[in-house]
Amino acid sequence: LSATPIPRTLQMSLTGVKDLSLISTPPIDRLAVRNFVMQFDNVVVKEAILREYNRGGKSFFVVPRIRDLEEMAPKLKELFPDLKIEVANGQMPANQIEKIITDFIDGKIDVLLSTTIIESGLDIANANSIIVYKAEAFGMAQLYQLRGRVGRAKIRGYAYFMTSKAKIADDAKKKLEIMQNLD
Repeated sequence: LSATPIPRTLQMSLTGVKDLSLISTPPIDRLAVRNFVMQFDNVVVKEAILREYNRGGKSFFVVPRIRDLEEMAPKLKELFPDLKIEVANGQMPANQIEKIITDFIDGKIDVLLSTTIIESGLDIANANSIIVYKAEAFGMAQLYQLRGRVGRAKIRGYAYFMTSKAKIADDAKKKLEIMQNLD
């Protein structure tokens, strides 16, 4: 059975083991991820990533589309000339993605700039900050899954949901407010 609540619950209900499965408490010593919603700001990005780096951690920087990678890669490399930044997306060959993820886990990469390919299945204990750029473009489930990539150990995780503009649609504003208050 999967450790993920939805597939596990579905499997248990289909096999007749349980009708309902509740996970009401986090693992022992797990701290709630701190969530921040704001318009994109280079200063906040720099502070967040350097704070994570200085405490020995790694950071994710997630964008909604591949063309956004092309926009952000030079900006991040300019902001962090001394950090190792790599780009990953789902159109890359599987062995190349695997090498990048392995290097990230092994500490050879400080910041992983990617699309949503990281939204599930990754459990990297020292990756405790995530910046989601153009957060208004993501669905609620995607934002929840992305936030779940950080704070998976005994160290506090931080999630920054950054919008690309000050004025966003009401439904986008509502989902981001929910994410900010959800722990």
